[in-house]
Amino acid sequence: MDPKFWNLLGLAMRAGKVISGEEQVLRTIRKQQACLVLVAADASDNTKKKIQDKVAYYKIPFLIAGDRYQLGRAIGKQERVLVAITDQGFANELRRYSHQ
Repeated sequence: MDPKFWNLLGLAMRAGKVISGEEQVLRTIRKQQACLVLVAADASDNTKKKIQDKVAYYKIPFLIAGDRYQLGRAIGKQERVLVAITDQGFANELRRYSHQ
């Protein structure tokens, strides 16, 4: 991942546009408030499948982004497996930087 991706994720967190934790992310997806969901590469297969099914149903894009430690560090928290972005602008930019 481009270092700008992680910086942008931290900026989104400071702007209050990031939800983390499995239950909160699932609730955000169900309310259709998530614009992008990030899943750690080292998340359990069960968690990955559950999230992939949810985002497919609600037509929300998702990315596999680093590991749980990178995700947590980027948002200034302990390790995190799931993160939802609730702002379309941040979501678009994160998707753009994820491919570089």
